[in-house]
Amino acid sequence: MSHAAGATRSVGQVSAFAGVTVRTLHHYDKAGLLSPSGRSNAGYRLYDDADLARLQQILFYRELGFTLDEIAAILKDPQANAVEQLRARQRRLSEEIARLQRLAEVAERAIEVQQTGVSLTPGERFEVFGEITFDLSYATEAELRWADSAGQRESMARAAAHTKDDWRQLMGEAAAWRGELLAAFDEGEPYDGERVMDLAEEHRLHVSRWFTSCPPGMHRRIADDFAADARAFALVVPPSQQRPGLAAYLRRAVHANATRRTDGPTNAADHPNTQEAR
Repeated sequence: MSHAAGATRSVGQVSAFAGVTVRTLHHYDKAGLLSPSGRSNAGYRLYDDADLARLQQILFYRELGFTLDEIAAILKDPQANAVEQLRARQRRLSEEIARLQRLAEVAERAIEVQQTGVSLTPGERFEVFGEITFDLSYATEAELRWADSAGQRESMARAAAHTKDDWRQLMGEAAAWRGELLAAFDEGEPYDGERVMDLAEEHRLHVSRWFTSCPPGMHRRIADDFAADARAFALVVPPSQQRPGLAAYLRRAVHANATRRTDGPTNAADHPNTQEAR
């Protein structure tokens, strides 16, 4: 045998107790990541204790998500690479844990909505929502983005509590508002004219009435989303009714109205829920 002195193990034995396939060990050998220290007289791979210690390191780094190239670099010069690489991996793992935790919370809230929300047949859903559709990818991203927002939590809770009649009234109001917005846009009304700014204010009060308190600063951010993300704008104007430039028009109107309200004498109306609660 042409192997080092001491205990040696065959590739099959190493595969069995290390929990990796023989094919994986062969791949590590071909990649130069783990070459066995010896061979039997018949040419079979034989692994000594040093090889097993190296395999343990490889499996440890693989478990942490390192690529084989990254592992090879660490093992080549562990003093220079290991600590820095591990710290970077720790940060990425922490971020991934936080992301997965937020996704778990999204799933939990979705379950709550399904359990406490109104069950609608496809016909009822079309009757209530019409062409307005909720893009799950956008809803999930929005939930993740605003997961720590009290307004987002309130909006989710209130939406879940709406009855079918609530949704019918809500969507009726939204449709009437949308018709007025489209008419103003088609007629060439300036975005910072009183008519269009009043429509922007009506939308802000609609959000406050049905979902969460929406001061002008928050309304600006909502309108920014309308202009930046077609999925968000489709929640207020379905694609079949959209016009080129309409999302940007609405955004400018919302910003103009927000400026009007924060700079003018009517700041008390920035918190409509406070007035309604009295």
